[in-house]
Amino acid sequence: MRIIEKDQDGIGTILAFILIPLSGFATDIYLPSLPAMASKLHATNAEVQLTIVFFLISYGISQLFIGSLLDSFGRFRITIAALLLFSIASFTIANAHSVYLIYLMRIIHGVTVAAIVVGKRAYFVDIFSGEKLKHYTSLFSIVWSSAPIIAPFFGGYLQTAFGWESNFYLIGYFALIMLVLELIFGGESLKIYQKFHFKSIITVYSNMIKTLSFSLGLIMLGLSNAMFMVYGMTGPFIIEHTFNDSAITTGYCSLALGVALLLGGFLGKALIGYPFFRKISIAIGVQLILTIVMILSPAYFSSLLTMMAFAFSIHFIAGFIFNNYFSYCLSLFPKNAGIASGVTGGAVYVITSIMSYAIVSLIPAKSQSSLGISYLVMVLLIVLTFIVIRRKVQLAHD
Repeated sequence: MRIIEKDQDGIGTILAFILIPLSGFATDIYLPSLPAMASKLHATNAEVQLTIVFFLISYGISQLFIGSLLDSFGRFRITIAALLLFSIASFTIANAHSVYLIYLMRIIHGVTVAAIVVGKRAYFVDIFSGEKLKHYTSLFSIVWSSAPIIAPFFGGYLQTAFGWESNFYLIGYFALIMLVLELIFGGESLKIYQKFHFKSIITVYSNMIKTLSFSLGLIMLGLSNAMFMVYGMTGPFIIEHTFNDSAITTGYCSLALGVALLLGGFLGKALIGYPFFRKISIAIGVQLILTIVMILSPAYFSSLLTMMAFAFSIHFIAGFIFNNYFSYCLSLFPKNAGIASGVTGGAVYVITSIMSYAIVSLIPAKSQSSLGISYLVMVLLIVLTFIVIRRKVQLAHD
């Protein structure tokens, strides 16, 4: 097995960046197909939306524990096994006729993607340090945002030309190609293996969660990410049922929101040296105003274009907030990079899955106003969390 040396930039680093967006790619690609899946599988909208929720929950919970395995047994072998299982699950979904079988395969998707993504995030902490590490970790959310840009765009066309199954064939073959490239160019990045001792691992987890700035940061990340997911679960139905547009239009709309997320991440990276609380408070304030106007504006004008303009702006700010907090949380525990990566990603997706499905269930988004109300609930929770964080930090400095 090839060993990747410290500060070694190469194909292994490129492969790591390609695989980091896999969590989004595995879901975003079939968002335009949700209405068609509900029809073909004779399932309700809620039952098809659960395919997303099962993935999010299994992905999030798995990340909470997979980090300790990666720190104890290495990154490479676990990544290879996960890519193979992910591919098999994808092909199984493409040939499934029962939504319940898809639920099971999506759980497998969640577990395997957790192993892959957590391992690749930890890879950068293994190989790089100092300013170079800070540079790479600040790129994570930017790279991750490539999934909601690319995936729904292709997914809309695949849905129209070949049906919903083609989306899962595509990600299955993608995983196989990455598996081959990893075998050829990848390798083990972990230099010091942590002994797998359950009690000591639980202690590490406990210390992380007890670090208030870390745990509250996870809540901010989860709420920001829930905005993307609430739209992902409801947007296709609004576009294709309320506005009577096609799956291709859904793909283009998701692409636009992916660009918003990407630009927000770029802005976060550009302003990384600015006072943290000041820039976040301004961003949240603007986001709050936008959601209120989004709710009230249909009394005067309402169209797909105006709904997407508001959603674009709100997602742009959410991407900015997410970028700042993700880089911060990930860099707090360099000696336990795998566990920190897992806890960060896992907690974010657990919070995201709970919040997004709860909001979608309580406030079914059928129009611009109802989608705006969903956003407003999340923004208000972000405001409350941010106030607590700021007060705690001020008390710590006094």
